[in-house]
Amino acid sequence: MTSAEEPEVATILHHLLRIDTSNPGRPERPAAEYVAALLEEAGITCRLLEGTPGRTNLIARVPGRDPSRPALLIHGHLDVVPAIASEWTVDPFSGELRDGCLWGRGAVDMKDMIAMVVTVLRQWARTGVQPERDLVIAFMADEELGSITGARWLVAEHPEVFADCTEAIGEVGGFSISLDEQARLYLVQVAEKGLAWMRLQATGNPGHGAMIHPDNAVTRLAAAVSRIGSQVFPTHVLPEVALLLRQLEPVVGCELDPERSADWLPRLGGLARIIGASLRNTANPTRFDAGYQHNVVPSSAQAVIDGRFLPGHEDELMASVRELAGEGIDVEVFVHGVAVETGFDGALVEGMSAALLAEDPAAIPVPYLLTGGTDAKVFGPMGIRCFGFCPLRLPPDLDFSALFHGIDERVPVSSLEFGVRTLHRLLSTC
Repeated sequence: MTSAEEPEVATILHHLLRIDTSNPGRPERPAAEYVAALLEEAGITCRLLEGTPGRTNLIARVPGRDPSRPALLIHGHLDVVPAIASEWTVDPFSGELRDGCLWGRGAVDMKDMIAMVVTVLRQWARTGVQPERDLVIAFMADEELGSITGARWLVAEHPEVFADCTEAIGEVGGFSISLDEQARLYLVQVAEKGLAWMRLQATGNPGHGAMIHPDNAVTRLAAAVSRIGSQVFPTHVLPEVALLLRQLEPVVGCELDPERSADWLPRLGGLARIIGASLRNTANPTRFDAGYQHNVVPSSAQAVIDGRFLPGHEDELMASVRELAGEGIDVEVFVHGVAVETGFDGALVEGMSAALLAEDPAAIPVPYLLTGGTDAKVFGPMGIRCFGFCPLRLPPDLDFSALFHGIDERVPVSSLEFGVRTLHRLLSTC
């Protein structure tokens, strides 16, 4: 894929995409070792830490000019969700360059940011640039399945790594969305929903599939899952969402009444998917498992619900799910992540905005709430202000949000180069 003419960030990302770190199934260690070699070559000492063999976390520290200042944490994850090759236009682990984009699982979630950060640090080593304050680099395992062997393990076993970090930047923020030729918004993540992965279980009387079974576990569970999956939860407008809507109104040309979001969300293009889910809790069925034989009614059935709750609204979500599930359905939360939230203010936010505007004078930096989750769920409760800032100037016609965990995941090389320049400006001065 690469040649002497390809930018360094593209070369690094190409090689990262070719390392299959699908979670579950594949270890992160090969990717961690590849990144460590690049950083060691730039004179940055790396530590590879793992609580489970192969589930590797990379930790490094870059000294700043002012060691008295608190450190800035730059975090990312090395694992990716699995990909079904037959669904893709290209091999999802080829790192193929096509139509000006690098294609592959992890291109946007989130090996692109890892490649950009590594590129910046290697450029600094060649040119003698030093950051304003210490940078703690943490590229971790297992984010896609709850961070158990990644951020959670690190915080429990090596809390000293993060002891002097007061702010952090990570994934899913800083990318552009174009509403028209004049309006190019850059969404900086300042909050994210909480996570409740729930296992629902129903039990009943087993027996022959040819008989009448009024106490059928599958039937009962299917009805509960249907009720939960069809539920539209109440609207709640958080401060960062209200600010985003106010900034969007002049662009859209109408009042964005949250209670009537169905009237205006279609006018927001790719932004609609993000804003729609930031106005309310959600609970989506993702798995259903029952039985072992075509002609046997099983004694139990299980389903998984992916629940996401707005900051301050966890109890509401859980009460609703249990009520909708109904009598005889056991509801168990098997993976939990807190909601995190911080303000769109302070020197770091000003630095992010300035860096974006320096590279794109038409940029409109705005705050937003991430409806998914990141390792900020682990670092936020430690008192670290967490922001999503992986800066990318994207083509107006690219439905970027659909690429997260989607097919044909890809990122333009020009966007990566933009990100390298923007991160250089931010990290060398913040």
